[in-house]
Amino acid sequence: MNKTLFGTDGIRGPYGSALINESFAFNLGKAAATWLLTYNSSKQIRVVLGRDTRKSGICLVQALADGFKAKGVEVEDLGVVPTPLIARIVRDENLMLGIMVTASHNPASDNGFKCLGFGGRKLTDEQEKDLAHILAVLLSDSENKYVSNLVSSANYTLNLTRFTDAYFEALKSVVAGHLKGWIICVDTANGATWQTTPLILRDLGAKVIGLGDNPDGTNINFECGSEYPQQLQQAVVKAHAQLGIAHDGDGDRCILFDELGHSLDGDEILAILGMHLLSENKLSKKTLIATVHSNLGLDLAIKQAGGKVIRTPVGDRHVAEAMQREGSALGGESSGHIISPALGPTGDGAAAALHVIAVMKKTGKKLSELRMVMNKLPQAYIALPVKVKKPLSELKRLEQCIKALEVRLGDEGLVLVRFSGTEDKLRLMVQAKDPLQAEAGLKALVAAANEDLA
Repeated sequence: MNKTLFGTDGIRGPYGSALINESFAFNLGKAAATWLLTYNSSKQIRVVLGRDTRKSGICLVQALADGFKAKGVEVEDLGVVPTPLIARIVRDENLMLGIMVTASHNPASDNGFKCLGFGGRKLTDEQEKDLAHILAVLLSDSENKYVSNLVSSANYTLNLTRFTDAYFEALKSVVAGHLKGWIICVDTANGATWQTTPLILRDLGAKVIGLGDNPDGTNINFECGSEYPQQLQQAVVKAHAQLGIAHDGDGDRCILFDELGHSLDGDEILAILGMHLLSENKLSKKTLIATVHSNLGLDLAIKQAGGKVIRTPVGDRHVAEAMQREGSALGGESSGHIISPALGPTGDGAAAALHVIAVMKKTGKKLSELRMVMNKLPQAYIALPVKVKKPLSELKRLEQCIKALEVRLGDEGLVLVRFSGTEDKLRLMVQAKDPLQAEAGLKALVAAANEDLA
């Protein structure tokens, strides 16, 4: 077992598989405890655990906790909470580790583990390799099998603590004043934010129309949330709302809808926030961090305003690392992971939405007006199912096609080819000033990929 155990954003897979089960969770807890003890064996170590609303999360958290306790590590189970809250606690409590049991935007049949290390940040490649090595040794020992005897009714109600109070106050402070008279539609994907985001907005005085806010353990992300926002789009227009907010299952990202029902992805959110910070001379080093997947229109908009965009590999972990290295105050992904270090070390969907609301209030502009700061380049995209993830360097026909496209597009286009970190898929994307050019480029990539993978 090696680095490939961890995908783009943690460990993830179908619940009940060889990877995601109680025995694996128990050994992950033991492995993580062993790993932590190698750094600090002289004092009591404490970790925090959280989960989204998947029914399988209840037993997985219990098994994970039992693994830690078997090694003498103190565990605090926070129940159903968003991932950014776990990250914030790890940072503010000066802890070495927190683990969120979630499969993010995946269906309820999946689950997984997001590990948040010192400072509340995602683990580095080296840390993941070290942890995976210890885990492999434990899993190879038949004596480390674990059988869950947990008998518990599902409970998805938020456990209000000093941690949630501090989190709420920090997020509410983003918006100057109140939101009385505002109507905001919120789709929480029947997930971890089903209480937190609506509570924050209602505390600020907004009228909240909730969707995807009745979790039952099996309906997380089911035809709702950021992956299926059609109902939210309709609700915003029908309610004459100022905006709509859609989260994923664990709440570390969001997409928005303006009052006209047009969607805004992470790139457009980054453009709005980045341009506003630049206008107030508050974007440190005038630098914004995005990934290779972001639309080239973001770079053009920020450049025109006097700033620059630095790109990283896909994954908010890479964004956070680059932000720390560059001293940047803003970064994120087109998927809606937006990171603001002042509020937390990882993507936070609620914080991102509140930052946009703050810009709306300060400028007096509607969201449909703010979104005009960025013109997206036409984009063609496909995710091809694959049986084997061969190294891209072995896909010679595809490699040649990529180089030819990059030469043809120059600075006025973008080509992205990568294997998914969470699914058996090859992701192909072409951006160009002309939509027909983007479609033609994608068609060429697909043909080359199919030839190499035949």
